[in-house]
Amino acid sequence: MNPEGELEAIAAEVAVCTKCKLHHSRKHAVPGEGPANADLVFIGEGPGFHENEQGRPFVGAAGRFLEELLASIDMSREQVFICNVIKCRPPGNRDPQTDEIQACAKYLDRQVRAINPNVIVTLGRFSMARYFPNVRISAIHGKASVVMGRLVVPMYHPAAALHQPSLRRVVEEDFALLPELIARSQQISSSEVEPPTDPEQLSLF
Repeated sequence: MNPEGELEAIAAEVAVCTKCKLHHSRKHAVPGEGPANADLVFIGEGPGFHENEQGRPFVGAAGRFLEELLASIDMSREQVFICNVIKCRPPGNRDPQTDEIQACAKYLDRQVRAINPNVIVTLGRFSMARYFPNVRISAIHGKASVVMGRLVVPMYHPAAALHQPSLRRVVEEDFALLPELIARSQQISSSEVEPPTDPEQLSLF
């Protein structure tokens, strides 16, 4: 199956998924959106109220800030693929639970394989933990590391910057690094590389 067809198949499966309890309260599943050949994939945490209403990722205040951040590096959301580690809204926007993340993991794995991006940006600690377990986001935000043949860049979630204004500049500075990282990601070999667990071992490309 071609990448676009695979993403459509995943979205169709997500729409009727009953693998965890979140399907009981969802209005619309939020599989993700963007071009199947995107060089850059953003992985957030979970859908919120507006996402649940529309079935699209990052359409609330955090989404508007994400679009501003993309504009700051001369990009738009139409150029990138945006998704979350879980595809249905947790009640009351609570944190995703381990069983919910595990239930959605195969969907996310398939999306990443289909798109095969050069760079993945994790937004928030739950998506970061997928690639960098047991590491604090404050220690590694903005630092790129090679994981399974591609660059992964952990960043604070845009919502965190909206709730904590002191983080706004941090997020903006981390985003400013992306154009160079995308350009240099072509140099990475496709060999599998284990992510480091020591923040001091993380290398900024």
